[in-house]
Amino acid sequence: FSGGQLEAGMILRTQYSLGRAHGAQHSGFLPAWFLQAPGLKVAVPSTPYDAKGLLNAALKERGPVLFVEGAMLYKSKGEVPEGYYEVPFGRAEVKRGGKDITVVAISRMVQEALAAAESLASSKGIEVEVVDPRTIQPLDKKTIVDSVKKTGRLVVASDDMKTGGVGAEIGATVYEEAIDYLKAPLVRVCSPDIPVPFAPPLEREYMPNAQKLEQAIEKLFA
Repeated sequence: FSGGQLEAGMILRTQYSLGRAHGAQHSGFLPAWFLQAPGLKVAVPSTPYDAKGLLNAALKERGPVLFVEGAMLYKSKGEVPEGYYEVPFGRAEVKRGGKDITVVAISRMVQEALAAAESLASSKGIEVEVVDPRTIQPLDKKTIVDSVKKTGRLVVASDDMKTGGVGAEIGATVYEEAIDYLKAPLVRVCSPDIPVPFAPPLEREYMPNAQKLEQAIEKLFA
């Protein structure tokens, strides 16, 4: 708003506790709320490597950054270089290559998508390409669109609610830029439009997971 005259370099690290029975007040995945805040960048890392690299990149930002961490990912393990490196904002990563369908997975759902992809490859011969945006503002639209143009199918997997979520924005982008390449309708595997249950059995039923994702993908090939 200041035409570059003022800076607001701030990082807000926050988490969502879905899957830990913390109730509706602490568990919702709500980064889509902030996509309409001009100038605010939103990071959603899914691996230790990406978390460190994105945080280093965020430290150099002149504007505010919302850094959203999935609490269920805190115990995940992965190789992280000891030295300094950055993961640029707005650059997605293809976590797994595939030719039959694209799954754009956000935060915790990246690991679920990879599990579903391995299962489908061995049981059905379906090769799933898994794309991790790593940041949703800015969003690497090109990598997503290029993947969909190759596979012709798209599923978006995210912990946020279906209505008004990140999946809706990604889907709209693909419909605008690659609708002629689609062989099937877009599918969103998300949380239902209700508060997150507190009771662990109900919360597990509420959450998207690899099994639900696998079932959604199979329907597109039925």
